[in-house]
Amino acid sequence: MKLEFLQLISPSLPVGAFSYSEGLEWLVQNKKVHDEISLFNWLESELSRGQITIEASSIAHIMEDLVDWRDKKDEQYKSLIEEWNSWLTSLRDSPELRSQQTQMGESLLQLLIDLDHPLPNNEKKFIWPIAWAWAGVCWDIPQIDLVEGFLYSWVANQLSAALRLLSLGPTKAQQLQKKSLKLIKSQASYLLEQNPKEIWVGDIGAIMAQQSHVELYSRLFRS
Repeated sequence: MKLEFLQLISPSLPVGAFSYSEGLEWLVQNKKVHDEISLFNWLESELSRGQITIEASSIAHIMEDLVDWRDKKDEQYKSLIEEWNSWLTSLRDSPELRSQQTQMGESLLQLLIDLDHPLPNNEKKFIWPIAWAWAGVCWDIPQIDLVEGFLYSWVANQLSAALRLLSLGPTKAQQLQKKSLKLIKSQASYLLEQNPKEIWVGDIGAIMAQQSHVELYSRLFRS
């Protein structure tokens, strides 16, 4: 395993992921998620049929287009990345999630600029999955590892949020992270073989939670 991969999935990666709960805070306050069982059910549901499955499935395709843009210096390949950016953004029903995707993507791309891995022309107006794919290209991370890391990091961030929202405890969070590994591995292998534009999702509950988060009387996390 390349050590850069550990840097990418580190919780200390300065992209602001810790400041978002992606609707989990609303679910906790409305008692939809209230203990370790309901929390794991939430994680399992999103990993199986949430929006993140389309993003994870897109990463390998985006990597290939990014390599073409980098190597061929042709604007048509930049256009392909812009199409991915527009399409993936449009699939996020909540304006809060679109804002999160943009902020985290630009933060990671700025970090990669600072680490001497810029996109052509120092471009950085792209969302999180595209930034993640570019990190994989820069550090030559195998596609399967990159997709697994994408899903793993999402689970880790949700568990980080849960630690501040539930009486969970760090040991229990680690147990849930370990419990999720089998599904992460199987989903990564499956999604790597799929056409992301043919994947159907069923996460209406997540969408409602994300859209309702801004209406909470008090919030720990950004909307």
